[in-house]
Amino acid sequence: MYTIGDAAKATNLPTKTVRYYADINLVTPSGRSDNGYRLYSDKEINKLIFTRRARSFGFSVQECRELLDLYENRDRSSRDVKAIALHRITVIEEKLQELQSLHDELSHLAETCNGDDRPDCPIIDGLVK
Repeated sequence: MYTIGDAAKATNLPTKTVRYYADINLVTPSGRSDNGYRLYSDKEINKLIFTRRARSFGFSVQECRELLDLYENRDRSSRDVKAIALHRITVIEEKLQELQSLHDELSHLAETCNGDDRPDCPIIDGLVK
């Protein structure tokens, strides 16, 4: 059994995050020690790692909740898991397009700026539009 500090170290998560996940019933400890400390089993450690990885892909807490339910359900349909992943991919692709557009616009503004001692600056002008 792991204390919350040990669980945080084992999962590479801040203690505050492990506590938050317990508080919102996303990954709850398997019990408490005699002195009231939260205790995590290997099962919860795996769920915390799973959640950390899912969050790194940008899944919301609610999506993590759904994925954890599917993770624990051995009768799950991979179709359900794939649908969640494909939706996340769509969101990532939209974000990539948005970032590319921002990159292109800022690059254009930087290219048109003389970068000299004069106060005229297309970058400043472009930011107020």
